[in-house]
Amino acid sequence: MGRFFARYAAATDRVSVFVGHACSAMFFACIGFSALEVVMRYGFDHPTSWSIEVTMALCATAWVMSVGYVTERNRHIAITMLELVVGPKVWRYFRLMQIIVSILAVGTLVAALWGPALRVIERPEYSGTALNSIQPSYLKVVLVIGCVLYVLQLLANLIRWFQGTEKAAADGH
Repeated sequence: MGRFFARYAAATDRVSVFVGHACSAMFFACIGFSALEVVMRYGFDHPTSWSIEVTMALCATAWVMSVGYVTERNRHIAITMLELVVGPKVWRYFRLMQIIVSILAVGTLVAALWGPALRVIERPEYSGTALNSIQPSYLKVVLVIGCVLYVLQLLANLIRWFQGTEKAAADGH
């Protein structure tokens, strides 16, 4: 059974890393769209009607979807001073509490977002801007997907905690 959990954790890590790297390309696309908007607006006095909305959607998608990668790498914001005060053994149990609380909180968020996400799939909501895209609908669905990936990575981290193979951040926390 332990081998099954270890394989689950390894597979989840691979998915998180793949999605995280794919999200980095979205940030580069945002830079390109923003530069294009500046050139079109100030160079040609002909701004686009789509670049700001597309850039916002791409940035939001990359931010939400990369949370599993950040969690897999243990690179989230942490209060490292507390780690220094309590020591490594107590800090390990703080990590367990953090993982469990995160699973419960994000699981609750998924439950709360599930109904609205299903509704916008059936009947899309539009932004009401010049582009009038389905960005609100799209972001509701992406938020659910990102949260599910986050919970799956948190479960993988929980498995690693119990197996004693949890990854430490590069700077020691």
